[in-house]
Amino acid sequence: MNIHEYQGKEILKSFGVSVPNGKVAFTVEEAVRAAKELGTQVCVVKAQIHAGGRGKAGGVKVAKNLDEVRTYASEILGKTLVTHQTGPEGKEVKRLLIEEGCDIKKEYYVGLVLDRATSRVVLMASEEGGTEIEEVAEKTPEKIFKEEIDPVVGLQPFQARRIAFNINIPKELVNKAVKFMLGLYQAYIEKDCSIAEINPLVVTGDGNVMALDAKLNFDSNALYRRKDVLAYRDLEEEDPKEIEASKYDLSYISLDGNIGCMVNGAGLAMATMDIVKHYGGEPANFLDVGGGATAEKVTEAFKIILSDQNVKGIFVNIFGGIMKCDVIATGVVEAAKQVGLSVPLVVRLEGTNVEIGKKILAESDIEIISADSMADGAQKIVNLVG
Repeated sequence: MNIHEYQGKEILKSFGVSVPNGKVAFTVEEAVRAAKELGTQVCVVKAQIHAGGRGKAGGVKVAKNLDEVRTYASEILGKTLVTHQTGPEGKEVKRLLIEEGCDIKKEYYVGLVLDRATSRVVLMASEEGGTEIEEVAEKTPEKIFKEEIDPVVGLQPFQARRIAFNINIPKELVNKAVKFMLGLYQAYIEKDCSIAEINPLVVTGDGNVMALDAKLNFDSNALYRRKDVLAYRDLEEEDPKEIEASKYDLSYISLDGNIGCMVNGAGLAMATMDIVKHYGGEPANFLDVGGGATAEKVTEAFKIILSDQNVKGIFVNIFGGIMKCDVIATGVVEAAKQVGLSVPLVVRLEGTNVEIGKKILAESDIEIISADSMADGAQKIVNLVG
């Protein structure tokens, strides 16, 4: 789960991590009022969307007076920002962060991620702050320093200190940088983060070390025990179909194609999308109904697929192990009746109760095309849609 920058800074501040003072604003008048309350000569007007690259897209402006705050807030609110992370459709800005300006002396990058190869959290840092870390990794990998963290003892001060020296934090500010990194790690662990990225971490003219930007992502599997984090969820930033899918514990991600896919198992779902593309089609979604889906769950999954106006055909690809083919077949037939199926439907069933499932499909009064294999099904749906 993603949250906004200002929300991430609220969390970090509670762990003793230094962040600039700021206030969220949903209207132009709220933005001006926030700037007045901050009382600084310079304010930064920042678009709040779940995507990086806002500055390059015109979503971050430095205002030197209240008139400029009003002007920039008017320009950014309601604007659709297109960045490298939003895709060509962009995201509409519905809230702003009005933040005090900082006397920036130097920018750095600091981040915490899970290294899946070692199953350990890694602290990464670079003195090349303000740019994409992927770009730094590609062009100057020697400028990225890492510390692998032992989960038993956590991030140790000597590790944070070594990182601070490696990225050339001024010697007089090393202790502040160490405190910053320890607080960041504590927030990462206690809030079940999957990513905690500070880009840039800045050293200021008055000798402070603070997070000028903050990106926190959270492990969705841990949200049941993080009600405070779940309260930060902004549903307006998410695809309505993905929100609906989450209500039924379906793994659904909307894509740009026109062939809806319903599969059980993440691996099979990925393979299904690959084979659809192999035969010249474009998947409209990733959808894993899971191993223990009920007929009701399958029906809702079907409805979600058909709610996408771009879907011109559906490919159901089920390998029944725990999941029974007759349950899938019942759900498909019920869903098709409820929504009034008007696009081609290809179904490939294999596994537990496959003959019963095929019989249910054959005896329904719905036009369903059977496939003998995954490849056969992919070819058929691509040809029908094409």
